[in-house]
Amino acid sequence: MSNTDDTFSRLILDMSLEDRKNLLERLSSQSNLSRDPLYEERVDTYKEDLTAQFNRLPWYGRLNCFIVSIFKSIPPDKVFEDSRVARLGKIIELKAPGYFDRKRVMMLPAFHAALIDLKNGARFFYNALDTSLNHDKGAFFTFLASLEMHDLYSRLQKETDPLKFVDRHPDISEMDLRHMAFQTMDAIFETVSEQERESMYTNAHSLYSLKSLASFSFERVILSFLPDPLADGPSCPVYVVKDQLISLNDILYSFKDPPSITLIESLFVFQLQGGKEERKNFDMDMEMRELLSKAETSLLTFRSFNKRVPLNLILRCATRNMMLEPKLLTGGEDWFVTFQDYWRQHIEKQILAYMWERHKKELFESFRYFLKGRNLMFLDNTTSDSNPEGITVQGSFSLSFLQTFYTVVFANDLNGLLRTILLDGDFVKREQRTSFTEGYNDLMKLESDIKEFDQSLSATGRLGKRYTLALEDPSIPTRLRKTQLVIEDATEATQLIIERTRKAIDAVINVLNTIITKDLEGNYEALSNMAHFIGKADLSSTATSHKEKVFLNNVTEAIQKLQKTVQLLDDINAIELGI
Repeated sequence: MSNTDDTFSRLILDMSLEDRKNLLERLSSQSNLSRDPLYEERVDTYKEDLTAQFNRLPWYGRLNCFIVSIFKSIPPDKVFEDSRVARLGKIIELKAPGYFDRKRVMMLPAFHAALIDLKNGARFFYNALDTSLNHDKGAFFTFLASLEMHDLYSRLQKETDPLKFVDRHPDISEMDLRHMAFQTMDAIFETVSEQERESMYTNAHSLYSLKSLASFSFERVILSFLPDPLADGPSCPVYVVKDQLISLNDILYSFKDPPSITLIESLFVFQLQGGKEERKNFDMDMEMRELLSKAETSLLTFRSFNKRVPLNLILRCATRNMMLEPKLLTGGEDWFVTFQDYWRQHIEKQILAYMWERHKKELFESFRYFLKGRNLMFLDNTTSDSNPEGITVQGSFSLSFLQTFYTVVFANDLNGLLRTILLDGDFVKREQRTSFTEGYNDLMKLESDIKEFDQSLSATGRLGKRYTLALEDPSIPTRLRKTQLVIEDATEATQLIIERTRKAIDAVINVLNTIITKDLEGNYEALSNMAHFIGKADLSSTATSHKEKVFLNNVTEAIQKLQKTVQLLDDINAIELGI
């Protein structure tokens, strides 16, 4: 089983509920985050159905439009539309001068400057959002739920712990353990109240809205502004960025209320975990206060933009759609499913960890007899009970077993016999000699192969150096990706050693079986000089000499030990894979 849970999942499991509450309560008392709305809908929306308005005009109004249409050579309803759009344009220029040129349908320098401020404010949240939503959304929602639904979270922690069921049913099967734990989890989730669901959904929707704003294509819009002498600064035709502005309008409208203090603080707690592990003299309170101060500045930028820039009115005027309304974006509806899935995975990991320990204990009992009471010789540079700081590599447990097998079993019990057969045996079939020789040589190299691999993981080794450099990368996603690549390369190396050893053992077993097997006439056929080993001049004799019994018993015992080695390797592999 892999023990490479990421930093954020460990945060969920290691930080007690009381610690989380105390941290956020302490920070909340020092925070000045305003609860004022970010987006206030305007009373003077100037929303009009121009077709209906035109049809309701009195006769003299329609006559006036008809007369103007003759001179302009356009339909009367188009004349009316032009007048209403022009009226709205004048209102915009009066209320928010410098943002929009109604005659040229251009966005002006003031809008360009406001957009840059909005971009900077939104980008501040990007790293925190990347850490939570992109990297480990399930862990983040679980952390948030522990604060918003602390009673439910506490029940999940206590009542779904597999050890609780094991205490009551010591001999419980893995299937029954899984069934009980998940049945309990489902029952607890059914108790979530509507108020808790609403609170969590509000947070989740705020989170997605904030992410939409932070990841908006500001640069594409900003770069569309070019120097304009008439505007005394950069301007841009609305049609060039119309789709992006409509999208921004929807995002700002959807992000009406500021994120809750719990959500903001949870975001920053997640963001700071990497720095907490890597930086000396790390002060969580100071770092959080600094981030909260910057967050308030950013949220103030959002409020300021929405108050100063009548974006929806500008879009109505520019698109000549007086009914245009911003759309409320979706997002966050999946929080409950994400939370459930994360907790299900957490329980599954706990069950696998327990079963791994139980199987490991049983396996160590098997080792105790097979290895004559000798403890496993764990590799120096991989994770073990004696070296928790080592590199976690799948297959390292198998190599530790093989390293001990080589010293205790192969070198003491098997090598003498196998070496004698190799040196003194005259194989009838050349392919049998070749197979036995290759298998024996690979077993002889086993110890040096393992030590060479272990050395490669050391601080001065090929893989160890790469791993150390990867841990120093300041970017958490990059650091995780680089360390994972090293682990994958190390795992591949372990598998090559294990596969080569298994192949060698199989080859030796097959040849040993042919050596002690007789044909239908009762003759040994594998070795032409079998008499050298069993002390009989007449191999066809049915009488069994003492030397023959000893030799056959030794070969049979060697086969059994090699077969047991393969069986234990299979058991170890099942444990390492979490099966």
